[in-house]
Amino acid sequence: MEAKRRLGEFLKNRRAHLRPEDVGLATYGDRRRVPGLRREELARLAGVSAPYYSRLEQGQSANASPEVLEAIAQALKLDETERRHLHELAAGARGPATRRRPAPEHVTPAVRQLLATLADVPVVVLGRRSDVLAWNTAGHALFAGHLDPAAPEKPGRRPNMARLVFLDPHTRELYADWPAKARAVVASLRMASGRYLDDPRLAELVGELSLRSTEFATWWADQRVKSGGDAVYEMRHPLVGTMTVTHQALATEHDEHIVVATTEPGSPSHAAMTLLTHTTATARRTQPARD
Repeated sequence: MEAKRRLGEFLKNRRAHLRPEDVGLATYGDRRRVPGLRREELARLAGVSAPYYSRLEQGQSANASPEVLEAIAQALKLDETERRHLHELAAGARGPATRRRPAPEHVTPAVRQLLATLADVPVVVLGRRSDVLAWNTAGHALFAGHLDPAAPEKPGRRPNMARLVFLDPHTRELYADWPAKARAVVASLRMASGRYLDDPRLAELVGELSLRSTEFATWWADQRVKSGGDAVYEMRHPLVGTMTVTHQALATEHDEHIVVATTEPGSPSHAAMTLLTHTTATARRTQPARD
């Protein structure tokens, strides 16, 4: 029932964001009691009956074929990521047999080799719930230098990037345009929630953030989704100042995301990043070994 409800909520939300003029419908000045398209208008655009579409939105049906879902996606003008999210929600609504139970998360030797190879480039490995599974020295220095460098190696105490972005003052101050970063985090979690409907820890994280952050609760209700990709942020690092940093998220076969932070070669941001990575690497080498 929960899966059907999520599918219905997503459809209703996306329909509410479409205006008649977006899809070439004339309104002739008529008053609308609800935002966006009416159900019957969306159904007509998708080539399905209004009662059938209404049942989907109300969580009373879960038997939509891939062809029908594609027609609805086209009518809603969904992008590729939103289409994939719609299909995953529908798959979860059909029954437990189609759901993907989450497997334990770990970093493969190949990914650890990549972290070591890119020693001078900040790299962070995030799990499906945005838990930090690993980072190299530069990644730790850029994203969370105030935390224990060994924290990702302790499964029960791993930092969570979504929790840091919304609840940690240090991380919040890192981003000049914090709302842009925060919205991207919410959209990534929304995508994961459709793929892992049976992950209780993911549900707990969403519940915690919804209770502790009004911004998260508002943006979560917006139903936006995002998977990986590139984004450019102005980051205000306490040690080296402001840098323009590109975050590139590369997905692995195990649904991890390797986030690589780069700067434009020859730019002041690149010089600042080089200073940060070399300074922290030197400091790490000169620290006395822990018992």
